Amino acid sequence: MRAFAIFLGLIALGLAGIVILGYPAWLLISPWLDNPKFHRISSRVGMALLIVGFIYAARHLRIADRKSLGFDLPARGFAGEVGKAVFFGALLMLPAVLTMLAFDMLEPAGKPLNAGRWVHLILGGVITGLTVAVIEETFLRGAMLTAIMRESGARLAILLTSLVYAFVHFLGSYRVKAADVNAGSGIDMLTHTLAVFGQPMRILDAFLCLFAVGVLLGMVRVRTGNIAAPIGLHAGWVAVIYVVRDTTDRSANSPHSWMLGEFDGFIGWLVLAWTLVFGIALSWWYRPEVVPGRDSREKRGAITTYVPE
Repeated sequence: MRAFAIFLGLIALGLAGIVILGYPAWLLISPWLDNPKFHRISSRVGMALLIVGFIYAARHLRIADRKSLGFDLPARGFAGEVGKAVFFGALLMLPAVLTMLAFDMLEPAGKPLNAGRWVHLILGGVITGLTVAVIEETFLRGAMLTAIMRESGARLAILLTSLVYAFVHFLGSYRVKAADVNAGSGIDMLTHTLAVFGQPMRILDAFLCLFAVGVLLGMVRVRTGNIAAPIGLHAGWVAVIYVVRDTTDRSANSPHSWMLGEFDGFIGWLVLAWTLVFGIALSWWYRPEVVPGRDSREKRGAITTYVPE
């Protein structure tokens, strides 16, 4: 569990950076910006500390190589697997969206979009999805899962990284007006960011859904031996959510809207149910290839390859 504790420490380091260095960074940087925003400046400081700590931890844990981080496929093969997984991930998410529309849980927002706007929106969703996926998958399913798996095996690694994956999605940004920024704004931001965990029942459905998604991504990572497919699947799901949020609103009159959850109006019991269905499809598509002659240590925690059809 040493590796898990180190990665929790990295997350804590990033949050501490917001509290301790957020205000000094604001004083230094804000005069140079036309529209300074405290949450953005302090978050960037926290992210910078996290990255520095990550580089040190990766070297200390001996995971600072392409194979350990999940990037060991040739560039063309890696990009190909990402592309296929983006399409597959978006395709898997569509039944959930269609269910929401069929039961009037969502309603169109604003005027209908023309073809050009749809293309722009979809491309924006894919770019956003890939950006988010590369960062999160490199940290969680790349470095963190590998480090824990070497110590405790694949199952525990998938479980723990999925818990962290679900947790960090609730660390929402708290906005502080420029006129109200003071030396305690970092503490205020962190306090309000973590306040959501004081109402666990409000986020239970979304947390379980995100945890289930984390398990699926971890399973795919272990079976494929790299993070190309997890990046693609993650990006495909984010892209669909991005487009749906931009083109629809949650219906206040639908008796089924409770299935969308309160946290973000999308991730809830319905998506959790469909995620379990996704799991069947992903388990079949990314089924492991039998590798003869593996020793007991490999059977306990090794990453194997797969043969998709």
